Amino acid sequence: MKRDAQWDEAVHEVRGDLHGLVSTHEDLVRRWSEPHRGYHDLQHLDEVIDALDELRGTAIDLDQDWAATVFAAWFHDAVYDPATPSDNERLSAELAREALSQNGIEESAVDLVVALVDATVAHDVLETRGPLAAFHDADLWILSAPVDRFDRYCADVRQEYVVVPDDAYASGRSAILEPFLARDTIYRTAWARQHWEPRARTNLSRELSRLRG
Repeated sequence: MKRDAQWDEAVHEVRGDLHGLVSTHEDLVRRWSEPHRGYHDLQHLDEVIDALDELRGTAIDLDQDWAATVFAAWFHDAVYDPATPSDNERLSAELAREALSQNGIEESAVDLVVALVDATVAHDVLETRGPLAAFHDADLWILSAPVDRFDRYCADVRQEYVVVPDDAYASGRSAILEPFLARDTIYRTAWARQHWEPRARTNLSRELSRLRG
């Protein structure tokens, strides 16, 4: 599968401990396959990696930066518990630092992976090229997905928070989505602004209307 091929390419680029990183890869697959996940599952990981692949030629110049974005994709939702959402990114970043550092990845590469994962907390970066911009946009590709996929994404996220009453969910979810629509541009890279932005705005407007009832 592409996600595994991209993992192997990233491992080759950073020249870490191959045996240790095999174990890390297996642990990450297990995490992404946890039964409580609705949207934040292996399909989401695949879509982020596909989106990064689409952006690579226009937004990422260095192979080392490409490797870091692939690792960030694998780690960014590695810890995912809807009951404690404020901790997920921090714990995922800590997992990335521990797993990569103990397998011989140089500190600068680890720092970049951690920075990319940390940036998913606010989804707000200034760069329009490079790994931060590319990873920001790839993680938000789902907002520009075809209608049926976007609607399934919305339903899957709702399922992850099924214990939350409808009114509270609608209010909280709207507070997350509205700022994206209020931005001058949802995406940072030129490619995503041209190819993904229009449909993302349409999708977001439709979902916010549904949430408002």
